[in-house]
Amino acid sequence: MLVLVGRGGAGAHDLVRMARAGRVFQTPADSQFYAEPKRLERLGYLTSHKEPGKTRERTHYELTEKGLDALREWMKERASSPLVATDAIERLLAADLVGEGPVLESVSGMRADTQDMYAELDRSEAAAEKFPHRRKYLLLNYRLARAVLDAHLAWLDEVERELSP
Repeated sequence: MLVLVGRGGAGAHDLVRMARAGRVFQTPADSQFYAEPKRLERLGYLTSHKEPGKTRERTHYELTEKGLDALREWMKERASSPLVATDAIERLLAADLVGEGPVLESVSGMRADTQDMYAELDRSEAAAEKFPHRRKYLLLNYRLARAVLDAHLAWLDEVERELSP
């Protein structure tokens, strides 16, 4: 959350918008983007002020020095190993229980969602120009996301070849 608040600060609605635009990345529920900044403010990692919004005042959060220090400390920790997380894995493992046809039909629906995610990445890449201080880092993450989507599509091609009658 501290990383998303970033250099210029952000409101909860901004955080939700970022998460929705980057749905290819794992994110918490929308409600967490409203609750967590309040908690982090109580702990001294963020500060807030009110700003005018389109229909009502909005709370805008900014990092405190304590928040920046927490990020610096976090960077001293090794990043966690990558995980492969999709319910399609469990669905494939159920094939011996429910049959290959239903599994094939179920996981094949991923193809359209994956294409939608490519389109979202296109939009996100274009929007990265609005954040020159983060552009390089955003684009690196988007390239990783594309590679993961490419791998998912290649896996889906293989599943379809193996399970098609």
